[in-house]
Amino acid sequence: MDTPDAIDRMCAAWKGVRPDLDPAPLATVGRVIVLAQHLERSVEDALERHRLTLGQFDILGTLRRNGPKGGLTPSQLLESVMLSSGGMTARLDALAVAGLVCRTADRKDRRKVVIGLTAKGKRVIDAATATRFREAEASQPPLTAAERKTLAELLRRWLAQVAG
Repeated sequence: MDTPDAIDRMCAAWKGVRPDLDPAPLATVGRVIVLAQHLERSVEDALERHRLTLGQFDILGTLRRNGPKGGLTPSQLLESVMLSSGGMTARLDALAVAGLVCRTADRKDRRKVVIGLTAKGKRVIDAATATRFREAEASQPPLTAAERKTLAELLRRWLAQVAG
């Protein structure tokens, strides 16, 4: 067994005071929560050099992945990035002020607005994406390809269960 960590000590303490409860699920969930906090800080630190937050990166990345198909409406962006409509508007405003996105009227329905990347936005998201991919690689423990595949599948199943 690996060296006990803070989560192991917490679970052992719970066993001592509440032997009627099984703290084993906390060993996994607690580690995922702590890991998520560390990973989010790591991503934010990496994106800081591009003057982007994770939320802004998510929006720009969604637009970039949309590629030559053109822009997306705010509603389409909302489906991809998991923000409230108010949060989306504020982020889009900040990205527009920074010159990274532009708003144009939809060609088919002028009542709709389409959000697209500017040339500057494309340059920024391309550079930030390379940084983000390097950060993601560096954040992972030294696992074999098979271990990474297994971990990804287990996390996918867990996420599918909680995300519905």
